[in-house]
Amino acid sequence: MGSLESYLYYPVSDIPFVFLVLMIAFTLHEFAHAYMADKFGDPTPRSMGRVTLNPQVHLDVFGTILIFIAGLGWAKPVMVNRSNFKNPRLMGIIVSAVGPLSNLFVAFIGVFIYYLIPYFHLYSGMNQGLHDAIQIFLGYLISLNMTLFLFNLLPLPPLDGYRILQDLLPVNYKLKIQEYEQWAIYVFILIMIVPGLNRAILGPIFALGNPILKLFSSIMITIFGHIQL
Repeated sequence: MGSLESYLYYPVSDIPFVFLVLMIAFTLHEFAHAYMADKFGDPTPRSMGRVTLNPQVHLDVFGTILIFIAGLGWAKPVMVNRSNFKNPRLMGIIVSAVGPLSNLFVAFIGVFIYYLIPYFHLYSGMNQGLHDAIQIFLGYLISLNMTLFLFNLLPLPPLDGYRILQDLLPVNYKLKIQEYEQWAIYVFILIMIVPGLNRAILGPIFALGNPILKLFSSIMITIFGHIQL
């Protein structure tokens, strides 16, 4: 039997940081869906207790565990009834998009804090253990939220990108892709569980996060100037 480390995607020592980041990322993602749907007149998320920042309501046990094993996972999806919206297609797109955008925003905040701390010399006098812990936490806060932002925009069910695509397409095309929805879900599962396929398809997509992070860094350099990180 192999060591615990051999079964995990992340180092054992990093698990607390990853779990904390996931609680933040998944909670804000699902809350954003629920809050916006509620504001647009759909009572479904509120009736199911999803308009809350309580992580227990949003975390999916299996989806969270899978993150630690495969590097990807999910939270409990927010149920939305688009027929309650005044403009179902437009409001549906917004409700679907705010989830991934919340992760992009958190990644931006992570980069902001990463530059803010040395700018105000907050590491000065800090013991090395706390310094390293903050660095690890911020690293995961930025990278995992960027990953979730890009991953959730994939046009595959049950991801947000698929819901956005459905609302963007004309009705006849929407009905057409629904015929293949059950097979697309199997494609999604294969991407999740097959390591080689996972890397081949998701690798180039996740690489799109690099220019976004460079843009964020450029913004921070404009704000704070060149500082010793």
